[in-house]
Amino acid sequence: MRSSKSRSRGKNRNNRPSGGNIINRVFDSSGPDGKVRGTPQQIIDKYNQLHRDAQLSGDRVAAENFAQHAEHYLRMLAEAQREMDKAREEQEEENRRRQAERDRERAERLKAQEAVANGSEGTSQQPADQQNAEPENGDSTLVETPESQPKPKKPRARKPRAPKSESSSQDGPEVAPAEEPQASE
Repeated sequence: MRSSKSRSRGKNRNNRPSGGNIINRVFDSSGPDGKVRGTPQQIIDKYNQLHRDAQLSGDRVAAENFAQHAEHYLRMLAEAQREMDKAREEQEEENRRRQAERDRERAERLKAQEAVANGSEGTSQQPADQQNAEPENGDSTLVETPESQPKPKKPRARKPRAPKSESSSQDGPEVAPAEEPQASE
């Protein structure tokens, strides 16, 4: 014999759909005139039409019954719309927060790039809270190192050029004459 817990475990006790989009969900409504099937808006329209028909035929009880059925689905639809609007607003707020964070990071990056371009590279790479933090006694805890300071550019030494002689410029490269052997007498 099975316990009643295992049989009712999968049932939804309040007869409401668990999650999902109620607005586009198809419902089967068992009304006084038989089943009505469709989305909540379609069911509302059908019950409103049945309400008008019952009023025209003079059946006040049936008209009230159809009106109550239409109101039930109208409330379901309104609740689903509120939930969707709330979720949309939360999503938009999250998107605005993310965009603000990206804008802030972009501004910091541009500020750091400008600082590097202006030559104050050492201070721009530290986070803002570390830049403004000073020890209580007023001494700075940062020590300047040779790596953090820009290196001065040294002028390159050039070799002095030898003055050009007039003959070498016309005749080509100057070649030393070969020595002639001296004859012995």
